[in-house]
Amino acid sequence: MDIFVQLLMNSLQISSVYILFSLGLTLVFGVMRVVNFAHCEFFTFVLLLMSVCIAAAASAHLPTLVVYGLAAVVSIGATLVLGKLLYEYAFKRFQRDMVGSFVLSVGLSLLIQGLLLEAFGGAPRKLPGLIDGTINILGGAITIERLVLSGLAMAVAAGMCLFIAYTRFGKALRAVAEDHEAAMLQGIPYRRIAQYGFLCATLLAAIAGALMAPVSVVTPVIGNSYLIKGFIAIVIGGLGSIPGAILGSVILAVIEGVGGFYFDPTTASIAVFVIAVLVLLVRPKGLLGNG
Repeated sequence: MDIFVQLLMNSLQISSVYILFSLGLTLVFGVMRVVNFAHCEFFTFVLLLMSVCIAAAASAHLPTLVVYGLAAVVSIGATLVLGKLLYEYAFKRFQRDMVGSFVLSVGLSLLIQGLLLEAFGGAPRKLPGLIDGTINILGGAITIERLVLSGLAMAVAAGMCLFIAYTRFGKALRAVAEDHEAAMLQGIPYRRIAQYGFLCATLLAAIAGALMAPVSVVTPVIGNSYLIKGFIAIVIGGLGSIPGAILGSVILAVIEGVGGFYFDPTTASIAVFVIAVLVLLVRPKGLLGNG
């Protein structure tokens, strides 16, 4: 029982960030029909900026929580500006162009990685911890810091899902994702909705990065592994499906958590790819994808 609870907590902790990351990928694909490989750079950019901001604020002798909060706000704001620029001068011209947007996003990802490496250097950075202590829940142990960060990630994901499900803007997003031409005939401004959808996806990636800051070793390529796992999650769950992104993220996290415990991380990674291939063979649209 203790092992089961521990594995469950590990899986929930891992899945919380995967959900935020994959939701952003799903939003962009659903609204713009763009597979955005540069999505991971928003995640990385936040982490690198936070490492610089926190180091700069060290001499101010402010409480750690305040420093993290201010660094997160500044870094997320700067990332939204980056997302706005990428949309206006790049992705806006390749909406609903799968091939063009694929080439564009891969090129932008490599370009931004090079710029980040030049600007911040390649040395790994470890940010200070935020909360000390460990808590036991039904026999399973988890650090208070990871529990709080996972809870915040789940709350953001739930809030975004409710926002999309019940607000006027969310309904417009879903209408555009379903049929953008019919949505435009009903008076929905497609380009504006696409821009806001892209910025929402940028925000989700930025928040995911900010929440991972206290527990990550930051490098200019840290987002690459999350990008691969995010794509695997939405392939399993269904590309363009928000429930599918959540389901795929949880499945991915459970496989990593259970496989990593009973076997090893390499075997767990192989199992993830095998399951993704099987899903593509049996149900190419994903478990919860349309069609």
